[in-house]
Amino acid sequence: MIGLFFGDTDFPKLILKRLKNTKKKYLILDLSRKNIFKKDSKSFRVNIGRFGSILKLLRENKCNKVIFAGKIDKPNLSKLKLDMTGIYYLPRIIKAYKKGDAAILKELINILALEKIKVIKSTFFTPEISLKKGSYTKNNPTKDDLTDIKKGENILKKINAFDHTQAIIVRENLILKETSKGTKDLIKKMNKTKIKRGVLIKYPKKKQDLRVDLPTIGLDTLKDCKKVGLKGIVLKDKQNIFLEKNKCINFAVKNKMFILVK
Repeated sequence: MIGLFFGDTDFPKLILKRLKNTKKKYLILDLSRKNIFKKDSKSFRVNIGRFGSILKLLRENKCNKVIFAGKIDKPNLSKLKLDMTGIYYLPRIIKAYKKGDAAILKELINILALEKIKVIKSTFFTPEISLKKGSYTKNNPTKDDLTDIKKGENILKKINAFDHTQAIIVRENLILKETSKGTKDLIKKMNKTKIKRGVLIKYPKKKQDLRVDLPTIGLDTLKDCKKVGLKGIVLKDKQNIFLEKNKCINFAVKNKMFILVK
């Protein structure tokens, strides 16, 4: 049986559909904001602070492998309801908390490993939604676009390993970085500039554990980019979650945008 730490976005729903179709046994540990999996009889609403209860659930159901999928909000330490195991691991969580979201996930993976529970890649059951290297549209980046892409890649390489930034928008001297508010908020910032062109680059954070929290792109992202005049999106080879692939490609082609995977 596989344990599923599920947060928000449509990605967990795709995994769940695949598991049901293949009749794979699963257990959902629902960490979404609105308990979106509550109707599933194999779903349990959990608090990350009650780590003892989580481990008990996993062991009782013989889950020695788990997946993290979807957006899982950074926990509010002052509101965590801790059990004894949670209190035991609290110093490690606090230390990671100060470094950022990526550090918290990495520490949770380390704790699970200590408890003999293995975290597998989030795309293990849905490998087809992670795009391989190549161009996915007829419209290709111009020379200026390629210059912007190179500049953006260099900036991302220099960002702190535990920074929130997975995405960046570049156009000549304009550089906008993603914050903890996410990519949608980043794209909206273009409305405050006079520049109506540019490129969105979305790569995993530096030193990020690629089993969890891969950069996610979907149709809404393409539509948001179109609204502010962005020319295209750049992703990393097999290091992304690309939802509604065909719809996204058709939308990009129709609107003369590019989708490039490097």
